[in-house]
Amino acid sequence: MIDLSVIIPIYNEEKNIPVLMQRLQQVINPMNLSVEYVFINDGSGDNSIVLIKQLSLTNEAIKFIDFSRNFGHQIAVTAGLDKCRGNAAVIIDADLQDPPELIAELYAKMKTGYEVVYAKRLTRSGESFFKKFTARIFYRLIARITTIDIPLDTGDFRIIHRKVIDVLKQMPEQQKYLRGQIPWIGFRTSYVEYNRDPRLEGETGYSLKKMLHLAIDGITSFSNFPLRFATVTGFVVSAVGFLWILAALYSHFISKNTVQGWTSMLIAVLFMGGIQLLSIGIIGEYISRMRANICNRPLYVIGETNL
Repeated sequence: MIDLSVIIPIYNEEKNIPVLMQRLQQVINPMNLSVEYVFINDGSGDNSIVLIKQLSLTNEAIKFIDFSRNFGHQIAVTAGLDKCRGNAAVIIDADLQDPPELIAELYAKMKTGYEVVYAKRLTRSGESFFKKFTARIFYRLIARITTIDIPLDTGDFRIIHRKVIDVLKQMPEQQKYLRGQIPWIGFRTSYVEYNRDPRLEGETGYSLKKMLHLAIDGITSFSNFPLRFATVTGFVVSAVGFLWILAALYSHFISKNTVQGWTSMLIAVLFMGGIQLLSIGIIGEYISRMRANICNRPLYVIGETNL
């Protein structure tokens, strides 16, 4: 078996791939390990896959999986883990925000007896205040409402043992959230701290829409809190509505002081209607995820691979 697999999801990273490979080889070659570099092309619109194929012709350690279309970052990483042959796997993006030089430290830490060693960010250079603020809020929110210990201030950059990879391959859910799935599995876990660099070239593939989608996947995959919130809110609104009805009946029949007007009625209708729509939307999110898993479609479609 190969000692180490490097899982690299690719989406329009043509300019970063040569530098990434150079830095990966500089850090991994001195480690004297048998290694494979698994690139997963997630429907790139540039020449990323052409460049990867050319590199694979001169380096047999370079493997590629070319998707038939864009399936998403988490699915791309999942495909790499499904197909890799390493006794351990490092997950790293190609934008070089996560330094390849940290791999040696991650691997050394794993060899001391851990199955999972993740990279914990101390700083995040080159990212907007909005992105850093929302990420900070999200990770702390999900830590509070889930029953598993999801590490704070981490991404997908980590090393995992073959035992973890084999369990991940048995988790068939469509809405992949590896940052939650890996802690759910358990095993011994540690971390290495680092400062995250700015992106080398190009623009991030994670738009606000994709980040929001990932956040929803993370919450709905590992927490029933939104459903409980909808239930509790429904009880509270019903209780308030019942008291409102009693007050209206008292005002009409006892005090004979009925106030003519539509303001209070409009407020009540809009408030209760909004709560109902919110609750239906939350339930709908869970139902849509159940439907996706019931359909049991393949997570991804491979157009070409040399694995």
